[in-house]
Amino acid sequence: MVASQQIFRVRRQYNQWVGDQTLEDFALRFTATRARKWTVAQVAKTALGATAFMALEALAASVTLNYGFTNSVAAILVVGLLIFVIGLPVCYHAAKSGLDIDLLTRSAGFGYLGSTITSLIYASFTFIFFAIEAAILAAALQALFGIPLAIGYVLCAVAVVPIVMHGITAISKFQIGTQNLWLILQFAALAVVAVTEYEQLGGWTEYTPSAEVGNDFNIVVFGAAAAVLFSMIAQIGEQVDYLRFMPEQTKENRRCWWFWLLAAGPGWIVIGVIKMLLGSFMAYLAVSDGLGFDLATDPTHMYLRAFQSVLDSPNLALILAASMVILSQMKINVTNAYAGSIAWSNFFSRLTHSHPGRVVWLIFNVLIALLLMELGI
Repeated sequence: MVASQQIFRVRRQYNQWVGDQTLEDFALRFTATRARKWTVAQVAKTALGATAFMALEALAASVTLNYGFTNSVAAILVVGLLIFVIGLPVCYHAAKSGLDIDLLTRSAGFGYLGSTITSLIYASFTFIFFAIEAAILAAALQALFGIPLAIGYVLCAVAVVPIVMHGITAISKFQIGTQNLWLILQFAALAVVAVTEYEQLGGWTEYTPSAEVGNDFNIVVFGAAAAVLFSMIAQIGEQVDYLRFMPEQTKENRRCWWFWLLAAGPGWIVIGVIKMLLGSFMAYLAVSDGLGFDLATDPTHMYLRAFQSVLDSPNLALILAASMVILSQMKINVTNAYAGSIAWSNFFSRLTHSHPGRVVWLIFNVLIALLLMELGI
């Protein structure tokens, strides 16, 4: 006698936010071909918006003032090269197959548990760097407009939420829409420093913080500097969160596809190295002017000093520096918040077997970063 079997149809239901974010952002699964509706250039330019972050200048400035020119610049160049080499295959497979870091780690052999732990580590990177970048912006708001730090932290944290909650569509519009202005300000600052301070290059190359450190290459000092800079290697995961939306490679778009993949994938570190060298040089200039370590490593004061050196109007220099800092920090923290929401979605879906929606984890990520800032960590 054959046992009868009843099959009940169960319809899975989501609330509106869950449905929207699942369809568009593809947390928990690969990015479907139909979702790759943007051009190669649009996706790449969105990814390149993340290179604006001023922690690059701050890290390089701190390393230079602690370890001197020789070992710091050597560390910047070596770490930059390693990040490019490591990032190339990661970005290629992400763009080719529409995979985020969670799925890349699973396909690389990390397994279910390994990829879950990796998502947790990656999520911690996003809220730590969100806090660092927001703290830089809050310090700028305090220095430029007198806004107390505690209030500035809240403003900087909340400001990104309306953009990120609408996913890659809103983020892409924001990143591409602000890109030209950011590039103008960045190149202007670079040109100002190159033209007005080129005579200081010799002093920069000879800079050493103390006789104990010295200016000769020292493998131990080099290693200490490189260890600080290697914290940026996780940035490749944020590039991947965008590059997975690139359209498929075809014979017609092959050259364009590879160009933008290299530029917006591992190539982010090329822009990063330039910004780090600029930060290192500007920190030296600040110390030479008698500023203390805290101000010399503060990107706000770096760029304010640069614009003030060529402008007779302090107010105009203030406006340019403020625009530079606000744009840069908003561009990177939109990415930090978005990447964090994806990582937390992956982690908690494995841990709890539920998915309340990416927006929930966006708020969760931002709140952790805000707590770190308010506690002064």
